[in-house]
Amino acid sequence: MSLEAPCRVLIVDDSALVRQVLSEILSRDPGIEVAGTASDPLLAREKIKRLNPDVITLDVEMPRMDGLAFLENLMRLYPVPVVMVSSLTERGADTTLQALALGAVDFVSKPKLDVARGLETYAEEICAKVKMAARSRVRALARPQPGRRPLDPLPPGSPSMKFRSTDRLIAIGASAGGTEALRVVLEGMPADAPAVVMTQHLPASFSSAFAQRLDRYSAMSVREASDGEAVLPGHAYLPPGGRHLRVIRDGARWRCRIDDGPAVNRHKPAVDVLFRSVALSAGPNAIGVILTGMGDDGARGLLEMRQAGAPTLVQDEASSVVWGMPGSAVKLDAAAEILPLDIIAARLVALSRQK
Repeated sequence: MSLEAPCRVLIVDDSALVRQVLSEILSRDPGIEVAGTASDPLLAREKIKRLNPDVITLDVEMPRMDGLAFLENLMRLYPVPVVMVSSLTERGADTTLQALALGAVDFVSKPKLDVARGLETYAEEICAKVKMAARSRVRALARPQPGRRPLDPLPPGSPSMKFRSTDRLIAIGASAGGTEALRVVLEGMPADAPAVVMTQHLPASFSSAFAQRLDRYSAMSVREASDGEAVLPGHAYLPPGGRHLRVIRDGARWRCRIDDGPAVNRHKPAVDVLFRSVALSAGPNAIGVILTGMGDDGARGLLEMRQAGAPTLVQDEASSVVWGMPGSAVKLDAAAEILPLDIIAARLVALSRQK
């Protein structure tokens, strides 16, 4: 696909109304061409071969065929950027996270009531995510190996590193592609690693399912943060749905502060909010990381962390699904290191051991 040509999209959804509304929304953007629609994966399979779309929007839950099974086959046999269309329910959240693990680039939310008006509310986001998907790298993410289900528990972490509670604090920010990138990083961290605080752009209703998913993979204890709780080694903290996470200093320790303030960089939670608090509270005792993601959230906060003396690193372009956030940090000279995803955990361990 040339840079000038509009990206060609195939819409796969069992709802005729959703197909119509998505077609209208996407067709209004001059950077997008709706190549076709399909009411189920079986029809979609034939149209993919014939139309060769740049992007597919795919309903997560369809009655005639499991959308996840279709996605898994698609990514194995005919990798193409996929944006999932998912409902904001607990079941929808878990299914969407599984879809992201199988290689979907991103997802958009489908309201349960008044679908047409609800999708129109997300029109700008839908178009942006489809165009971003067209430029993404669908093979970039490390995916679970065959024979191992995505939610299988991991073996225990590496031997104890004997960290002191105030030695290091690791702060990580991510967006598109980040649900799997965070899994890869946390999977490589030992059970007693320094505390990790994270912000991932997700709808409010997804945060609990995401924390549970990461906890299954990691030797660390991954949880939603509660306001005022101590930040402890061996623990990784995500903000609860739709709220910012900040870190405050309380004597010799750090605590979580849950912030219900306005969105920053159009996001809530925002990476910049977390990173700025870490720069202020932990200074050179922190390590900052930006993983794959669309936009520039976190770039300025990472620069503030670097200026406060913290080691900073970003995921490299080759392993990122979308290099927007890491690339923005590099442009600001906020990143001391640019690393492939699969060695970031080891580098964090090494940096944490340094005095």
